[in-house]
Amino acid sequence: MPRAAAVDCGTNSVRLLVTDLDPATGAQVDLDRQMRVVRLGEGVDATGRLSDAALARTFAAVEDYARTVADLGAERVRFVATSASRDAENAADFVAGVRERLGVEPEVVAGGEEAELSFLGATRELAGVVPGPYCVVDIGGGSTEVVVGDVVDGVPTVTASRSVDVGCVRMTERHLLADPPTEAQVEAARAAVEAALDEVERTVDLTSVRTLVGLAGSVTTVAGEALGLEAYDSARIHGSVHTVEDLLEAGERLLRATRGERAGRGFMHPGRVDVIGAGALVWQCVLRRVRLRAGVQEARVSEHDILDGIAWSAVR
Repeated sequence: MPRAAAVDCGTNSVRLLVTDLDPATGAQVDLDRQMRVVRLGEGVDATGRLSDAALARTFAAVEDYARTVADLGAERVRFVATSASRDAENAADFVAGVRERLGVEPEVVAGGEEAELSFLGATRELAGVVPGPYCVVDIGGGSTEVVVGDVVDGVPTVTASRSVDVGCVRMTERHLLADPPTEAQVEAARAAVEAALDEVERTVDLTSVRTLVGLAGSVTTVAGEALGLEAYDSARIHGSVHTVEDLLEAGERLLRATRGERAGRGFMHPGRVDVIGAGALVWQCVLRRVRLRAGVQEARVSEHDILDGIAWSAVR
């Protein structure tokens, strides 16, 4: 089986997957998964630039990942960068720094391709297990991707997608500034997300959706809260199914909590403490919208996401 290395560099975190993949059978054997919260997009919404400190944190992680890729002998490497590096004036500095350290050209993908990669990673294991069409929602730091599609003849196929600029970092920096956020701040953030979902529905029909799948750290953290975990447990979170009401209530607890209360949750990654309230709010809005349009009463949580999609795209 080809051995692929995938790097997903978003607004909040940079992640690595090294995996053996068999395109003929769909088999996937993971060798290593890593995640670092580097906050690459910190302040970029206000300044339009990636800060020197954010670049330094990201490059340090990339250097470590380069050693892992070399040690495990990955034959194919793909590095995909998403929202923050799309928006920054000095994206060229970021591209040059990654190329120097990892030896591959980072691809700053558009929102449409980002959505397709997320769908590919999330749905390969769902065919024949849960019914489509699927709505895959990837909540990142700077943007959220909403993708609708199905698995046709074993191939994940996107029908429609939209990327909108509402992510956990961006919404925190724009709106949720108090600790805990004020009611006015929460309502302003909610209005921004609802307006973004109105834009999504201009091109994405949610009415046919039968299975809702949530991806990325905001979604998995809300799942940890819903499950009442004392520590993060990937085995319990990946593939877990929750009622919409349970997720709404868990999200509300995280949104209304103080920073100290959030930090005290054993399942909470330290890099998500400051931004999980906004991430939970985005997920709440999506849950309500899909329930309203399609009558979906539960959601599935997946740890297989854009990172897995990047790896599969490298061997296609």
